Amino acid sequence: MSSPARFDNNKVTIIGCGRVGMSVAFSLLHDNLVNELVLLGRHKQQIVGEQLDLEHGLSFLNPTKILATDSYLDIRHSDVVVITAGSAQKPGDTRLDLAQNNLAVIEQIIPMVVRHAPGAVVIIVSNPVDVLTYRAYQLAGWPKGRIFGSGTTLDTARFRFHLSQFLQVSPNSIHAYILGEHGDSSFPVLSSATVGGQTLNEFPEFSDEKAQTAFQKAKNAAYKIIESKGSTYYGIAAVIHHLVKTVLTNAKEVLPVSIPLHQYLDHSGVSLSVPCVVDRSGVGEILKPKLNWEEKQALARSVEKIKQYCQ
Repeated sequence: MSSPARFDNNKVTIIGCGRVGMSVAFSLLHDNLVNELVLLGRHKQQIVGEQLDLEHGLSFLNPTKILATDSYLDIRHSDVVVITAGSAQKPGDTRLDLAQNNLAVIEQIIPMVVRHAPGAVVIIVSNPVDVLTYRAYQLAGWPKGRIFGSGTTLDTARFRFHLSQFLQVSPNSIHAYILGEHGDSSFPVLSSATVGGQTLNEFPEFSDEKAQTAFQKAKNAAYKIIESKGSTYYGIAAVIHHLVKTVLTNAKEVLPVSIPLHQYLDHSGVSLSVPCVVDRSGVGEILKPKLNWEEKQALARSVEKIKQYCQ
């Protein structure tokens, strides 16, 4: 398949203008990054209000053309399409509980994106992100990597934050991932985690118990936030801002995003988060970290769990 034309307009479309979508939009405006921002949703009148509210802050930000619309014609020449549309997690829900409703949403959206924005990189944010990413990949028929999910990028950020609390080191200096499902079967990769080239377990402050506590806090963070204030949106908005920036600037950063797996440690037919090089093409390369036996078993459990929802 030949590659579609690239436009490099730094035009970003957000499909789904709820709290997550609008937090992403607000975050993107605080960077000299996006020239055009399209807000696409079903209820144009509400989105017009969002457009106006954002525009009124542009005097203090970078000039950006903002458009509220309910027409897919307006997403033409988008460089990146971010999909946040769908049902949100409620108190007591797991992400997988949203699968049936949000698969139907993705099945409506992806053919329209393929038709009207064939040159875009698509980032799936809606949950369950691994299930939706794989279905979007199937529907689009695009080369692998052009569609990926936010995956465990936020889980990993949360994990590094909690590790930093007892290691007394900046989260940016901690190289430790949470991989697998963006959900209850995720797992930490501690066997190869490092800080400044030093293995994590060599730190005087390190203990398996502390690391597992940090992981549990990261894994259960969404449940705690949803119970407290109803939904999560600031953290994921920061993640999506970073992913969009990584794509538009061709930064080639390694991030744990959800990507369809094909003979990845013998696993295929599912999307899960593994370390990937993110660049202007989407995912340019999929990396294979060294996993110990327990981590390989945890990956296999994630695969089997998500496969139940993949057609």
